[in-house]
Amino acid sequence: MGRLFGTNGIRGIVNEGMNIELASSLGRAVGTWLDEGTVAIGTDTRLSNDMLKTAVASGLMSQGLNVVDLGEAPTPAIQYYTREKSDLGIAITASHNPPKYNGIKVIYGDGTELTSDNEEEIENIYFSGENKDPKWNFVGRLSKDDPLEMYHEAIIKKVGKKTIKDADLKVVVDCANGVGCYSTPYLLRDLGCEVITLNAQPDGTFPGHDSEPTEENLKDLRSVVIECGADLGIAHDGDADRAIFFDEKGQFLHGDQTLTLMAKRIVKRNGGGIVVTPVSSSSSVEDAVKQEGGKLIYTAVGSPIVAREMIKKNAVFGGEENGGLIFADHQYCRDAAMTAVRIVQAVAEDGPLSDQVAELPHYSLDKRGFPCPEEIKEDVMVELKDVFKESDVDDTDGLKIRYEEGWVLIRPSGTEAKYRIYSEAKHLEEAKQLGEEHASKVLKVIEKLKDHV
Repeated sequence: MGRLFGTNGIRGIVNEGMNIELASSLGRAVGTWLDEGTVAIGTDTRLSNDMLKTAVASGLMSQGLNVVDLGEAPTPAIQYYTREKSDLGIAITASHNPPKYNGIKVIYGDGTELTSDNEEEIENIYFSGENKDPKWNFVGRLSKDDPLEMYHEAIIKKVGKKTIKDADLKVVVDCANGVGCYSTPYLLRDLGCEVITLNAQPDGTFPGHDSEPTEENLKDLRSVVIECGADLGIAHDGDADRAIFFDEKGQFLHGDQTLTLMAKRIVKRNGGGIVVTPVSSSSSVEDAVKQEGGKLIYTAVGSPIVAREMIKKNAVFGGEENGGLIFADHQYCRDAAMTAVRIVQAVAEDGPLSDQVAELPHYSLDKRGFPCPEEIKEDVMVELKDVFKESDVDDTDGLKIRYEEGWVLIRPSGTEAKYRIYSEAKHLEEAKQLGEEHASKVLKVIEKLKDHV
């Protein structure tokens, strides 16, 4: 029996791995697993969303579950709605992946993503085909609702509306033609900001740029921030659960910098507290949290893992180095709109973003990725453990190898047929050198094992 779920739901190429047979069968399996109740289902802007949403919804209703269609909406809005008004949620999204991909993410009744145990239970039903299939007069019904007003109100209640309005900020928002266009620009205008938008028309082909908010993809955003004299720039991925920023000088902020800034700010205001982040995050987060009297807990990579640990340890904040931040006073999932509003609030209260970032502990990060067939991922990790058996290694997720000058994390991607290498040091040259040295070893192992497949 194979696996369906990866690090963040199920993803695949549309009409290949990700097709209506999979979607409807998954809907039936989820319906059998949940047994009864209501499921909220929403999508990002991809062209295949209606096709997959309809198939999943049909599978759910065939097992007696009622379905609420939320239309196109940010994934965190779907999660918030699920927590407040539904028994389960499903987001049809492939987040930052290219437009030919789509995915299905199942959301627990508290708004968090399913645990691996839950996913395994659903997989067992899916592969066995043992669905409950009720009689004709016990199938579910379909209705519609809009999650955005409730979601926006919840965010606005958490920030100082007057402080932001009085600051008279100019903000540029790049929505990547995704569902962020339904949320962040409107929120920021409601809070009194002057908002300039880029790629704010929903379009599942992502004509503005790829939906992954990398520095390379956001050249237009940088230019507009500088040319318009904006106070900051904000970019989202396709399903608007991550936010990436430019400061007023047009300088790109890596996700670790935003994570560190928010961690420092929240722990300081809280007078301490626990922050949770994956082993892939920069040491700057730990330095900043400790400076403010807080404690940092590391987890394996994956926002659901971070969120569950936050709940378990009653943490005040958590997040990932990719721009996915989790605010415990709001909801336990990555939320780009809340992140955008909280960073805008920070600028309104404490001045230019560039000055705030300059005060943070500084490290340089090098990221690399290499194709690796799914069928040899585990064997590659076994081989690498032997290669680095004499090193100082943390195997919380993959291999994190510590050195005097920094660290290197080697781990298989949970969403793509890839291995990823993160290397950190005080200086970029050192980080790149660490990356190059370890990349050659990883590639050597991958090529060796590929020859035996």
